[in-house]
Amino acid sequence: FRRRRRNPCSFSSFSKCLTRHLNLILRVDFDSRTIRGKVALTVEVLEDKFSVLTLDTKDLKIFKVSANGQAAKFELGAQQGYKGSPLEITLPFELSRGQNVIVEVEYETSPSASALQWLSPAQTAGKKHPYLFSQCQATHCRTMLPCQDMPSVKHTYYAKVPSLNPSSRSRMFSEIVCYVLCREIGPRSRVWSEKEYVDQAAFEFSETETMLKTAESLSGPYVWGQYDLLVLPPSFPYGGMENPCLTFATPTLLAGDRSLSNVIAHEISHSWTGNLVTNKTWEHFWLNEGHTVYLERMIGRALEGEQFRQFKARGGWKELQEAVHQFGENNVLTNLVPSLKDVDPDDCFSCVPYEKGFALLYYLEELLGGPEVFMGFVKSYTQLFAYRSVTTKEWKDYLFTYFKDKLDILNKVDWNGWMYTPGMPPAFKSYFCLINRLLSIDKGDFVFAPLSDSPSLSIQDPLPQSHVKRMQEVYNFNSVKNSEIRCRWLRLCVKAKWEEAVPLALKMATEQGRLKFTRPLFRDVYNFDKFRDVAVKLFKEHRDAMHPVTATLVSKDLKVDQRTGF
Repeated sequence: FRRRRRNPCSFSSFSKCLTRHLNLILRVDFDSRTIRGKVALTVEVLEDKFSVLTLDTKDLKIFKVSANGQAAKFELGAQQGYKGSPLEITLPFELSRGQNVIVEVEYETSPSASALQWLSPAQTAGKKHPYLFSQCQATHCRTMLPCQDMPSVKHTYYAKVPSLNPSSRSRMFSEIVCYVLCREIGPRSRVWSEKEYVDQAAFEFSETETMLKTAESLSGPYVWGQYDLLVLPPSFPYGGMENPCLTFATPTLLAGDRSLSNVIAHEISHSWTGNLVTNKTWEHFWLNEGHTVYLERMIGRALEGEQFRQFKARGGWKELQEAVHQFGENNVLTNLVPSLKDVDPDDCFSCVPYEKGFALLYYLEELLGGPEVFMGFVKSYTQLFAYRSVTTKEWKDYLFTYFKDKLDILNKVDWNGWMYTPGMPPAFKSYFCLINRLLSIDKGDFVFAPLSDSPSLSIQDPLPQSHVKRMQEVYNFNSVKNSEIRCRWLRLCVKAKWEEAVPLALKMATEQGRLKFTRPLFRDVYNFDKFRDVAVKLFKEHRDAMHPVTATLVSKDLKVDQRTGF
């Protein structure tokens, strides 16, 4: 008896067959904002008498399907929310376990495909050419091609992308032209961006090779060869995306002072925890992000010292408190391992898997012998499960195997409290209990005092408006360009009901589309009753310029119906 595997976010028949290779030819039409594609999937069969497979799709037009060159029958099922429509393909023959079949599908995407963002020339830095980028995490790849859209399916690929010249009246297809430039920033790294950003990006990311070498000293060899960075337009919704060999990065990192290199350390860390070892389903997303935050901060520790790591961790703990407060302390989506049955993974995207995952690993580090000892486990884990996808149970089983001489300690851990209980993690003594917050201002001096020892505190109350005005007088935070500091500052101001800060907050929310900044800024202005309608109106005006993921999530925050716009 073989236990049937489950993935609540996919229709594909991954227990019956697995994609091993993918050949992709895409023709990009900027005028219609569609892609005409032909994908050939090399599929390995996992059972005898195999003749039917199912692929994930969403909003795709399917024109033709074949199997080993023979026409195959297919049926596109009804759309089921974010999961899209199952594409059921009936082969013209039966196959046995271990055999391969090449399934070829000709299709076209929708202009509203959530994996794709089409930018007009006006939305780019150069203002001359249109721009297209894709972002498939978590379940958006199915809007770009029929596939087994899940992190447990790993395969090689080959892609060819001709492009339709948008100025060609004859509508002839030509090879795509790249309007970005690159700069060498190390022996195995380049940075790519529009020419307006490329020199600044090369400066900001000049320490990439140092971080790569530090990560290798911690986790083992970097196996992907090249490590390049692509700086995308401002609407990119994330700080970075760990595509193997080419990290996508937000231009909000270009702060002019190299202060945000921890984001690059994070994406480099994904080369081991995320790309090399991957969560099997999105319910186990913390395996990717918790370990990556842990490794990112270990890189920071190696380069800057232990106090730097603790400083970053304290900030992360505060972000976790705020996320739990936003979701609600009893919301199961704050579980480290949430159930995603009938839940779109994008709806529960937050810092919870990042910071709650890191907190667990730091807690185990304290219990089991310190950072060097626990980093030995992380390195062993990534090497053992290299090129595989794993579950939380597999991770935990290996933890118990690796620390077999410390089972008495591991058996005392409240695993249910950490993994399957909502809210903040179980209490434990660590530096997380010593996080500071601003209490008062006395004669222009800011006085800090420790919180209580309870790690389940909610986020701090809004500061008095007089406090933030005094902070502006002393530090002139309104002139700061660093995006992380600017967002935190503007949020303090809006929560303090300082009306002069509202236009600045909305400007930052719309001039870039990074979810980490755009969502909370819109949310805070929306919660300022006097400006609620202003926030909704501005969102509607800028919605079409936002990435589809950003637009969807902000619309939910502001209670704007995506279908009607009201």
